[in-house]
Amino acid sequence: MSGATGLIGSALVQRLTHDGHEVLRLVRRSPRPGERAAQWDPTRGTIDRNALEGCEAVVNLAGESVFGRWTAAKKQRIRESRVAGTRLVSEAIAGLQRPPRVLLAASAVGYYGDQGSAPVTEQSPAGHDFLADVARDWEAATEPAARAGVRVANLRFAVVLSRLGGALATMLPAFRVGLGGRIGSGAQYFPWIALDDALDAIRYVLATDSLSGPVNISAPQAVTHLAFVRTLGRVLRRPAVLPVPHIALWLAFGGEATAFMESGQRVVPARLLAAGFRFRFAELEPALRELLAAPRGAS
Repeated sequence: MSGATGLIGSALVQRLTHDGHEVLRLVRRSPRPGERAAQWDPTRGTIDRNALEGCEAVVNLAGESVFGRWTAAKKQRIRESRVAGTRLVSEAIAGLQRPPRVLLAASAVGYYGDQGSAPVTEQSPAGHDFLADVARDWEAATEPAARAGVRVANLRFAVVLSRLGGALATMLPAFRVGLGGRIGSGAQYFPWIALDDALDAIRYVLATDSLSGPVNISAPQAVTHLAFVRTLGRVLRRPAVLPVPHIALWLAFGGEATAFMESGQRVVPARLLAAGFRFRFAELEPALRELLAAPRGAS
């Protein structure tokens, strides 16, 4: 697994280990003595192929965070960490004598670009902005593994909600003191999924041979950004009425990143639902209440 120290990866390692699986982590540093890990470096195109021989499945979750000011260097890191890293893993898999039966490769609902209020499923076309272009190339980088006969699933993640990290954890300090509010008009859709559901969905895709190609990892009821902040405020019993001015975002993050934060997708997890996957949290408010009531150390 690459990206094993991230929000999703670290929790997934715990779940898979609890299920009785042995997890080999792909790390950039030299593995420590006794550590179940293999070295890789996407920037140099190097990976320990021998360590991958005989693995049952590969899960590729690595990628530079999209949050922050999109300088030219930042955009290059966003693209290369996803595209080059995925291609490196995919080509390594394709050259193995005993390749894994499945490659799960992270992607994102940003693939669809800004779709307004129109529902989008895995059959919807790609958008035309920077992140949509990255996601399209990100998914195309898995082609060597697919050509080698490995089942490939491209996991198009929505915003994963956890109190321990990611977007929700970033929002909480402001919302807890009553300084939260919408970004932009608030009419843009906010695709989300609780971390527990994201982990369950990944494990479900691992075990379901009929799921290949794009799979939306998103709750079935996307909400507008305004509905999200109002629900979060209600759960925290704090007002959520202070909008973030467009000019403040523009000054802090620049034009492209601001456009990303003010856009959204009304994502439908059509393929998961058709395959029989059951969400623990299909609706936002119960998910937030569970997440924010959880003891420290839980998701």
